[in-house]
Amino acid sequence: MKIVLDGMGGDNAPGATVEGAVMAAKELGAHIIIVGVKDVLERELSKHGSHFSNIELHHASETIDMHDPPAASVRKKKDSSINIAAKLVKEGKADAMVSAGNTGAVVCATTLYLRLLKGIERPGIGIVFPSLKGASLIIDVGANIDPKPIHLYQYAVMGDVYSRAILKKFNPTVGLLNIGQEESKGTDFTKKAYNLCSRSRLNFIGNVEGPDLFNGRCDVIVCDGFVGNVVLKVSESLAENLSALLKRELGVNFFTRIGALFSKSALMAMKREMDYTEYGGAPLLGIDGTCIICHGRSTAKAIKNAVKVAMEFVDYQVNQTIVDSVNRSNL
Repeated sequence: MKIVLDGMGGDNAPGATVEGAVMAAKELGAHIIIVGVKDVLERELSKHGSHFSNIELHHASETIDMHDPPAASVRKKKDSSINIAAKLVKEGKADAMVSAGNTGAVVCATTLYLRLLKGIERPGIGIVFPSLKGASLIIDVGANIDPKPIHLYQYAVMGDVYSRAILKKFNPTVGLLNIGQEESKGTDFTKKAYNLCSRSRLNFIGNVEGPDLFNGRCDVIVCDGFVGNVVLKVSESLAENLSALLKRELGVNFFTRIGALFSKSALMAMKREMDYTEYGGAPLLGIDGTCIICHGRSTAKAIKNAVKVAMEFVDYQVNQTIVDSVNRSNL
């Protein structure tokens, strides 16, 4: 399987992206195509020793930076690493794309070159995050900040498929993020989305609230991209600050340090469960292809795990299952 990697995307690129590609090539057996400024990528790759038969470099003369306007940059920087990576998937030269670059640009480029799956009107980014009952999925977290009710229903369908295929959830529960559990709560927009989901074949449990993000009540949580992105950023900040606070308090005196020593294995397990690098990246669901979007601060480990997610996405034919599920809809 060939995975194309945006070698210039991310705060730690190209160092982390190239190292992640090397790890994926060694541990996963994937054939990696790294796209970017070729001489820069060659220097980074040379730091990892011998030649890798399953890693190739593809030149792209331009880079879309994190602060560049997404749509305009995709149009103007035709030879950017993001555009070239999307084109390689379109042309069938790669099975999937992975990028830690400008999220808006990745969404624009993949939608432009790969188009959308039949029956899907807008793509959505799904993020896997830990809960008290295992991993859950929240969709959308930033691809579409002004959706229609039908888009949220389609997010629910795509989230259901991804949860079954990748997270191995049998008949996953689906909920609509709202300000209360009652059907009457929320705006006209959320009420219409509620109606669509409740008429579907999904295991829809109704509205869910903030606490349900982490208590495991729901396997797939659906919301618009604006709300989802705020939830994502708050959750990341909470996890980072909680970890820092815990570390500080455990080092207050001799007794707390002793307690920390005895609790080390449990603390390390909790840290791993909250670590975004363990989950790799977020699938851009709804496009006619496979694209995994990584955190801008992704490490080599996160890149490697994103490649793993991309390979699983292709292996389990997630896109075909989404199309089949939409076709079976009675809406």
